[in-house]
Amino acid sequence: MRKFEMEHRVGYAETDAMAIVHHSNYIRWFEMGRNDLLRSLGYPYSELEQMGIWMPVIGVTCDYKLPSVFDEVVIIRSWVEKLKGASVYLAYEVIGKEDGKIRVTGSSSHGFTDPELVPMRLKKSFPQLYERLAAAAK
Repeated sequence: MRKFEMEHRVGYAETDAMAIVHHSNYIRWFEMGRNDLLRSLGYPYSELEQMGIWMPVIGVTCDYKLPSVFDEVVIIRSWVEKLKGASVYLAYEVIGKEDGKIRVTGSSSHGFTDPELVPMRLKKSFPQLYERLAAAAK
């Protein structure tokens, strides 16, 4: 499977009183990675919305391994774990750029719907997008 990577420098506002990244920010970083993945495939999320495709979150997991700290550069790695007819499952790792150690791992699952949240079969409705996601999953 193809893995997509982006760098992110930890901002001060992302840390808590313990001077480490607040746990909720990792979910935001997963979203950043997901958007970067889609953009890299030629389908930025803003374009998907214009096409009438929404990807509501069905579920999300995050397992914390090591803390990230202010001003550290991390690599957000994202990939398509599984693609189904009306949903996609993505996986994530956040890694310290300097030491290569995993900070968190996680996943998110998303349905494909129209703007009224009616599920759609992506392969039938938007075959080109489906094929790009399927190719990234291999």
